[in-house]
Amino acid sequence: MRVQLVDPSAFTPPYDRALAAALARAGAEVELLTSQFLYGPVPPAEGYTVEERFYRRSARRGLEAPARRAFKLAEHVPDMIGLRGAVGGADVVHYQWLTLPGLDAMLLPKSGPRLMTAHYVLPPRPSRRQVAAARRAFGRMDAVVSHSEHGAERLRAEVGLDPGRVRVIPHGAFDYLTRLPGEKPLPAQLEDASGPVVLVFGLLRPYKGIDTLLRAFRQVEGAELWVVGNPRMDVEPLHRLAGEAPGRVRFVSRFVEEAEIPAIFRRADLLVLPYRDAEHSGVLYTGLAFGKAMVLSSVGGFPEVAREGAARAVPPEDPDALAGVIAELVADEAGRAELGSAAARAASGRYSWDAVAAETLDLYRELLEPSR
Repeated sequence: MRVQLVDPSAFTPPYDRALAAALARAGAEVELLTSQFLYGPVPPAEGYTVEERFYRRSARRGLEAPARRAFKLAEHVPDMIGLRGAVGGADVVHYQWLTLPGLDAMLLPKSGPRLMTAHYVLPPRPSRRQVAAARRAFGRMDAVVSHSEHGAERLRAEVGLDPGRVRVIPHGAFDYLTRLPGEKPLPAQLEDASGPVVLVFGLLRPYKGIDTLLRAFRQVEGAELWVVGNPRMDVEPLHRLAGEAPGRVRFVSRFVEEAEIPAIFRRADLLVLPYRDAEHSGVLYTGLAFGKAMVLSSVGGFPEVAREGAARAVPPEDPDALAGVIAELVADEAGRAELGSAAARAASGRYSWDAVAAETLDLYRELLEPSR
């Protein structure tokens, strides 16, 4: 079976490449159509091919080039039209993202079966325009993959998709991070931690609820908190909140290289995702891969992972509830170990990439069946 995965803006290279490799291991002939990822190295192509066919001139100009977005926009429509000539030989075309969903829905090539993964369905309180754009993009697909029952229900009830076109296939755990060939040591800012470490990791954005975590941490003793990731918000208010905590709070406010991730996750005792909104998060599936005890907000598909026994769930934006669970787990090494073991089992079972690939290939075969 010939499969093309399409992510024009390279929004999720780790996901794209992990899925491509797993499909290839299962016997599919896979090609990833994407653009150059400019923020750092990406996992090597193992058993599949990659064509970086989108936004080539913008990529050559670099991240810091003036008017980068304008140049990228100028390339967008020609590149999407050019996609029509690139997908003719595939049995199945599987879109991971569309850069401009409302516009791109009208530019998609007329190929054989095509489907899309709904990595993000809609904001919590979507406008009519947002719903209409989602309906145009997802409605052009023969099937839409959701990573959770929560997302699938939103696709059916809010976007209005035919339930028969919606399929739930889990997001895989990023286990490749556990066997990187060139791991780096802990950043100097994080050395010499002596007690339990609570970690919040990833791009620092308002929706991730880091302020809620810092308010909760004012009630936690006997641990230190690491806030690690590249800021996409003003972090000065976060530093002020950190000053009110009884335990030490350390910030690594920069882009974190992939090779630095293993040491950070291995040293952490508890991973916290205090998000206000999310469908899923690559950080969650990194935590599964490293067998970490986790505390998650009850948003999006997070509670479904918690029901596997791999995490504790708390209401979003509730610092008191969050503080209670963190303090309990900081004091309970056996409880953390139990959660971590369940996370590791989930990562090697339902959330393994081989399991994800098997379900994905079953869906591809169903889509192909009417034409055979």
